Amino acid sequence: MLQQFQTTDQNTVSFGHRLAASDAFKALFREGMLLVEESAAYLDGAGRKDSRLLSRGDALAYASESMRLTTRLMQLASWLLLQRAVNEGEMTQAQASADKHKVSLSRQELASSPDTFARLPARLQELALQSQRLQARVIHLDRLIYGGEIAAQARPLLGQIESLRAAFEVRA
Repeated sequence: MLQQFQTTDQNTVSFGHRLAASDAFKALFREGMLLVEESAAYLDGAGRKDSRLLSRGDALAYASESMRLTTRLMQLASWLLLQRAVNEGEMTQAQASADKHKVSLSRQELASSPDTFARLPARLQELALQSQRLQARVIHLDRLIYGGEIAAQARPLLGQIESLRAAFEVRA
């Protein structure tokens, strides 16, 4: 009866891969690309005007925060495009995994102190916070697909299944 539970990796259900190929990923992709477009439009337009109204110190914080925002969004866009290429069959998951090291998904905190960040233009604050939330979601999905902490957390369950299997084999 317990023979249906296999502990080999090839029989493990990958929720990450299913999620990455789902409508939820498509929505995440659209959200990410829209955030890139909105950020670029703001930084090239109204953001330039907003930054000119800041004190010298706050203008420096604005420049730093906008660079971090741009870097964060380019990393996210690269990851999303890489995963979309897998979903559309343009590359295999193995190829994406090999190329994934080129995309850094390390969590980036805000560059400014909370007081300085609060003095930055509201739109820049919104974009920075939205990008951090998107980054957290992408990092979580990346761990589901490519391993990491999630895979390590699932390993104890395999031991429990083996214990159950052994218990039932003794009785049989």
